[in-house]
Amino acid sequence: MEHIEARERIRAGDRAAFADLYDRYAATVHRHAARLTGDLSTAEDVMSETFLTAWRTREQVDPEGGSLGPWLLGIATNKARNHRRGVGRRLAFLARQPKPKETEDFAEASAERLDHRRELAAVRAVLDRLRQPEREVLALCVWAGLDYAQTADALGVPVGTVRSRLSRARKRLRALADERLAEERRDRDTGREPGRGRGEVGGRAAVVALPSERGSR
Repeated sequence: MEHIEARERIRAGDRAAFADLYDRYAATVHRHAARLTGDLSTAEDVMSETFLTAWRTREQVDPEGGSLGPWLLGIATNKARNHRRGVGRRLAFLARQPKPKETEDFAEASAERLDHRRELAAVRAVLDRLRQPEREVLALCVWAGLDYAQTADALGVPVGTVRSRLSRARKRLRALADERLAEERRDRDTGREPGRGRGEVGGRAAVVALPSERGSR
């Protein structure tokens, strides 16, 4: 009942209801956009465009249904798709920049932001090794926490398509993990110190980047 009422108010152009919608989902949309684009500034743009589009298309919202989160994440996925051009160049530019000088007052905040950027780059390294359809399903099912039906609704595809895309994404990630383990074994056999391969992530980013069974719903 709560979701139906929210949908009715959004469809009617209730600004207070839309403000509540923004407060509830802005952070979720921003995180999703950041994972797909790998860039915090672009994620801000995607989030803004998502809610602008949501407001402009509010009358198209189905009056029946559950949470409006999948609807917003579907819009954000399309916006992020449009922003993908040039993301690689921006990340390469950031990677070449020296660490900025930090003052005592802002050192902790700067370090936290730098860690966030590195984590996003690590997530992007994983996602970039998947095809776009698998990448988007993985981001929605695993990181955004949508179930199969919600992901299908967000992307406008059948539930069966979501299942097959997620399955392919997981197989690909398992293959990449096996490939990296084989490289490490070869390094040990030859006495070399194992290096970090293309697309490999470590530390906290590794936990963020790996899919879980949460998306298998």
